[in-house]
Amino acid sequence: MNLEKLCNNHTDLIQHMRNDGYSEDYVRRLKTEINWLIKNKEKKKSQTYEDACCIRESHTKSSEMQRWYRLAYGILKRFDIYNEYPDRRRKEPLIKRGAYPQLNATFKEVIDLYKEVDRKRGLKERTIYGNASGGSCFLLAMQNQGNLTLEDITEDDAMSFFTDEYGTAALSSGYKKEIAAVFKANLGAFTESAKCILAYLPMIRPKRKNVQYLTPEEVDDIHEMLNDKDNALSLRNRAIGLLLFFTGIRGCDIAQMEFSDIDWDNEEIHLTQQKTDGGLVLPLTATIGNAVYDYVTSERPKSIDTHIFLSELKPYDPLTSKAMWYISSKLYEAAAIRQNTGDRRGTHLFRYNLATSFAGKGIARPVISDILGHADPNSLDYYLFADMTHLRECALSITDFPVNEEVLQI
Repeated sequence: MNLEKLCNNHTDLIQHMRNDGYSEDYVRRLKTEINWLIKNKEKKKSQTYEDACCIRESHTKSSEMQRWYRLAYGILKRFDIYNEYPDRRRKEPLIKRGAYPQLNATFKEVIDLYKEVDRKRGLKERTIYGNASGGSCFLLAMQNQGNLTLEDITEDDAMSFFTDEYGTAALSSGYKKEIAAVFKANLGAFTESAKCILAYLPMIRPKRKNVQYLTPEEVDDIHEMLNDKDNALSLRNRAIGLLLFFTGIRGCDIAQMEFSDIDWDNEEIHLTQQKTDGGLVLPLTATIGNAVYDYVTSERPKSIDTHIFLSELKPYDPLTSKAMWYISSKLYEAAAIRQNTGDRRGTHLFRYNLATSFAGKGIARPVISDILGHADPNSLDYYLFADMTHLRECALSITDFPVNEEVLQI
């Protein structure tokens, strides 16, 4: 591996990254990898950047560090070979993990055809990605069993993917649904073989999850925290917290909210929901409006970006759905709740709370669905699984059952 160009020009790379807003820690770690490469350039084991990356990955068992190495060596290869400077908005690992890159040409074509078909149908990219990912995992498992075409896959092969050694379903019905979506598509020359595989897929009974919910005490703590102007919560996070708490808007929709979505004159919020593409109109209360105004005028970085909420670090990009999870975690931390391992801390808890609060006040289901922006009224059922107050009212007293009195005294 010829590192002459990297040796001569790596200072340009480092300076570009500093100018682009990369943290000093990130830059320092990349310089460490450059020094390691230069020091070990004579070793025959490192013939390519991929070789060097694999060697460095083998030095740690941390999945986070292994991911860092893949990102770092991707930056170095693109700079050294293709004269490309990194863009901190787009992270591209050198060695891509996942099932799809490991598929043979035939199975890759199946997945590519599926994605093309469902894009023409207008499905959301997130849905297509999930289905394609599930289908790729299934096909990779079939490939590892020696099946190189769809025609090679038998019912026993397909069943082995979904069941454990005892024949019990080991995967969820949702996972099976993703895989089935791939083989339901019009796959051209693969369509007939795909229909056979569909017939092989097992029936899996959907399981109902235990839904974590905000207790009345936690709701009070959050409300008190959002009203406390003296705590360490930033103006941005306070405004987002109030939107979550009082409107139940999805985190992804708050992240993508633009200035044009707020009608200040009529005191309304107008959104096009990412999940459903449906329109949603909600009241802009004084509490929320004042919080957003305070953030925009006093704390928001100066930017021509039309999104309301921006990151706090350069280059001040719009927030992502992942960032919304971290912000909600900060809200729970500021309220001193849900800090135990296993406690759910995402934005969806606020939607559950809004739905159950409205249901507890006797508000009609269609009205609650409209406020939450559900395209399917049945979507509300999942939220109301957390309505413990009304669920307890459905419980039957054990004294109504014909058992001996001695049993009831245990």
